[in-house]
Amino acid sequence: MPPAVTDATPLRDVFRSRPVAAALLVAAGALVLEVTPALARFRLFGKRPSHEATVALAPMAPASSVGESKLGLETTAPRALPGAAALAPAEAQEAKALEQAPPVPLLDPTGKALDGFFAALSRTAHKQPGAVTRIAHFGDSIIVSDYVSGTLRRKLQATFGDAGHGFVLVANAWPAYFHNDVSRYATAGFNVSRIVGPYAADGLYGLGGVSFSAPPNVLSRVGTAESGDYGRNVSSFTLYYLEQPNGGTLELSVDGGPPRELSTAGEAVASKTHVVELADGAHQLSLQTKRGTSRLFGVVLERKGPGVVLDALGVQGARIRLMDKQDDQHWADQLRLRSPNLLVYEFGANESTDGFLYPMADYHRTMRDVLEQGKRALPASSCLVIGTMDRAAKVGDEIVSLRVMPDLLANQKQAALDAGCAFFDTWTAMGGARSMPRWVRKGLGQADMTHPTAVGAEIIGTWIYRAIIQSYQSYGKAAAARAE
Repeated sequence: MPPAVTDATPLRDVFRSRPVAAALLVAAGALVLEVTPALARFRLFGKRPSHEATVALAPMAPASSVGESKLGLETTAPRALPGAAALAPAEAQEAKALEQAPPVPLLDPTGKALDGFFAALSRTAHKQPGAVTRIAHFGDSIIVSDYVSGTLRRKLQATFGDAGHGFVLVANAWPAYFHNDVSRYATAGFNVSRIVGPYAADGLYGLGGVSFSAPPNVLSRVGTAESGDYGRNVSSFTLYYLEQPNGGTLELSVDGGPPRELSTAGEAVASKTHVVELADGAHQLSLQTKRGTSRLFGVVLERKGPGVVLDALGVQGARIRLMDKQDDQHWADQLRLRSPNLLVYEFGANESTDGFLYPMADYHRTMRDVLEQGKRALPASSCLVIGTMDRAAKVGDEIVSLRVMPDLLANQKQAALDAGCAFFDTWTAMGGARSMPRWVRKGLGQADMTHPTAVGAEIIGTWIYRAIIQSYQSYGKAAAARAE
């Protein structure tokens, strides 16, 4: 993650930052789609063939690609998200003042949108044996770097217990991909397809929106954190992969012990998992491909509980509608295998780039479709939409919020309520229009006026945590009253 920037940051450094570079790649890819007739089915804004129900975008690869790209860099250890104690004194004071209470509560007119999640959380809070509450947190570049999601995971685990780190990709699908409180390494040489491109012809991307095609002699390792207060123990590793005809063979080993073979071959294409059970403690799982080509998605680190586990499932350059690039049955299978009690959706930064070129009516419809697809797969689970942050740009001599922001937020909110989800209004919590420039001046927002700094992300994550706790306490009081 690039370092935080201030008003003194040179303009040339702003355009070198990862978020800005990613935005420029997105714009270039979108332009290619619009002007190339052969790519009409993948267009973002212009007229598409009537049979194409979803939108495709490939910010990290040629926009026309269907297939795979090879990862040329090793995956190395992530940098940790700083806790409040690690912040500079002025930033820590600012964060402490803003974190005291959420500026806005969760919006849930029915009062029931989170009942399934809260029922699971209550079992965890009462320390019922094996009571693990699972959260799947989908999003764009903020979640790719485990910002907001990392804070939310830590705070929920501090309150309800640590049930493990959750899902991680087998290798870095983007240079900015990293997770807190877990150790990871992978060699170069994995091939990837992503919901933002290059596209998998079969639409099978796994829970994290990324499919890895692993040839022989590539290695992936994932394990517990080597320092800090979180992620230090695990009691199971679960590999998510695709069984298919002519699937390859892996060797799995724990803590450098003797390897065991796992074949990914099968008569038909099917979503599969392989669980490695362990004594609770510090462990590392190694995956070494041996023969053939294996199709892999990710690894889950969990403990028996009681506790909370949160999967940070970010896709760089994603819009929420791109989640529908997944094959419907495969996506439902992936959700059911993981069985989260809460689905969280945090998108909007890239939709704000689209502006009004992607009609708001279409945005509302496609977002609602994604939310309802999740509810159909997991009818007993809950869902929460986290509204986008403010985004600003210089217009003449002024820095103003993008014109699309109020409409974007209104449609996010309405789609969430239409689908029976709860909603957290981040934009209003930040201060509404023109709040991002103020955040940048305070060191809470980056100079691209789109992304938060680590401190800003911790504040937002804390707001969401406190808003969830407020609603959970209300749920508990109502449940107690009904029991009397």
